[in-house]
Amino acid sequence: MIVDRRALLAAASAERAGLGRTIQYAPADSWERPSACPGWWNRDVMAHLASQDTAAAQILAGEAPAELDEYRKRLGDEAFTIDGFNAFAVNNRAPLPYRQVLSDWGRAADAVLAFAAKLTDEEWRARRFSWLAGEIGARYLLQSRVVEWWLHGEDVRAGAGMEPRVVHPPVFLTNDLAIRMLPWALSRAGLDFPGRSVRIDLQGAGGGSWHRSLEPGRVPSEDDKPDAFIEGRAHAFALVSGRRASADGYLDDGNLVVGGDEKLAFGVLEHIRAYP
Repeated sequence: MIVDRRALLAAASAERAGLGRTIQYAPADSWERPSACPGWWNRDVMAHLASQDTAAAQILAGEAPAELDEYRKRLGDEAFTIDGFNAFAVNNRAPLPYRQVLSDWGRAADAVLAFAAKLTDEEWRARRFSWLAGEIGARYLLQSRVVEWWLHGEDVRAGAGMEPRVVHPPVFLTNDLAIRMLPWALSRAGLDFPGRSVRIDLQGAGGGSWHRSLEPGRVPSEDDKPDAFIEGRAHAFALVSGRRASADGYLDDGNLVVGGDEKLAFGVLEHIRAYP
């Protein structure tokens, strides 16, 4: 199941507008309140997005990501970590008025969309960009931005006392990216499942069907039988994939159901991640 370029650009544009509406309708005093993202206020969430989208726009434009490079230069002998860069970027914006932080994010997100749309078809297919966790293609870079916009938009909405925003494209793209990243997420946890695969069938907004190998670089054939099955509500799966909720509660209430090799399915739900 592959989202083509036109559909992905449309979904990204719509999600940028969706987060823009969340910002527009969030109470002014909510920006100085804790978000659902532990340790960050709502303004910090947007500072994080402003930083990453600025960097994403710069590399899509063929420019050096200035703040990211500055952080790397300051590390010295220390190892680069995404969490470390995020803290650095948020601290850089701590003195700024929250309205400037919000405006900076909007301009950066618009630039991401503009530069992604300017890539040639060949660049879209084959060009690789140096991103936070390594080399990444344009499609996955843009998809990762949609995922971050939706997940962090939900963090802001929860921190502002707003209802969740459950719409198909960003929920689907969150689930899709998390499922595609499964081999990486499992290997990151020190797990190895050669020749094993999982089928995931999700319903509701963000739903779809995937048969994914858990072995890096392998694609299941049509004749391959999945070793494990996961079914349920797409929104619940997206919150688990985004590390916003544990699967346990959804398994208890039936919003997620596992079958086949249940131990393998539980391992998938425990370690799946929609972002590095």
